[in-house]
Parts: sequence; C-alpha cells; structure tokens
Amino acid sequence: MELTLKTIIPYLTVLLTGLSAGFFYAWAVSVIPGTRRVGDFTYLETMQSINRAILNPAFFLIFFGSLVLLIAYTIQEYQTGRGLSFWLVVAAALFYLIGTFGVTAFGNVPLNEWLDVMELGELSQQRIAEIRRTYEVKWNQLHMIRTVCSVLSLLILLLVFLKN
Repeated sequence: MELTLKTIIPYLTVLLTGLSAGFFYAWAVSVIPGTRRVGDFTYLETMQSINRAILNPAFFLIFFGSLVLLIAYTIQEYQTGRGLSFWLVVAAALFYLIGTFGVTAFGNVPLNEWLDVMELGELSQQRIAEIRRTYEVKWNQLHMIRTVCSVLSLLILLLVFLKN
C-alpha cells in the first residue's frame, strides 16, 4: 500500500479517536472511583490540579486531533462516493463533535473554570462540601456522556474498516 495522505487519514483518525476514547474510559474506571474515596477538600484540590495539568500538548493532540481528522476523513469519504461508509464516518464525527468535544467545551470546561477560581483554603468545610456536590455530580454525568460518545465514535470507525 502506498502511503499518501488519503491512505493515512483513516488510520490516524482511528488511532487518535481510540486514544481519546481510551483516555475518557480509563478516567471513568480509575480516576472517578478513586476520587470518590477522598475527602471534600482533597477532591476539589485534586480536581483543580488535574484540570490545570491536562492543558498540555499530548492531551490537545488526541482531543483536537481526533476532531480534525474525523472532519478530514468525512470529507475524504464524501469525495470517494462510498455512500454507507460516508454516512458511518459522519455518524462517528457527530458523536465525537457533539458528545465528546461539545460536552467537554460547553459542560466540563465551564465547570473546571468555575472550580479553578475557588480559593479553597478560604472556604468553610460546609461550603467546600456544597461545592463538591455541585461540581462532582454534574462533572461526572458529563464525563459519562463524553466517554460513551467517544467509544461509539471509535466503534463506528471500526465498522467502516470492517466494511471496506
């Protein structure tokens, strides 16, 4: 097989989407259960630290790269005229765009920004407990949506590979 942009895009799309889905899944089955076991102050402090640390090139590569490649792959499938494959890639792209990227951008990130400005050391234990309840429940619900959507996106892409 000749390596061209046209042949590389599908593989890179699956790779980055798989890494993204794996990241969100691993978080759901390890970090979330782990943080449920810590006290309120520790939880909020930990989430502030993680939310600051996650803003790095490695995360951006898989998070934004998946979206860019899904769009490129959708365009490529449209140009090839393979009807079913095109619509499957569209579905994968929409799951990722709306359910993973959109939920993160318009749900998790605003919650993270809200938490980031909290001066935890200046708050009462009662206020810290209230903030945790508000933040954790909503954040975890949104995280489950983006996890499911990224995994669905990956599964659909794998179906395209099986079909072709």
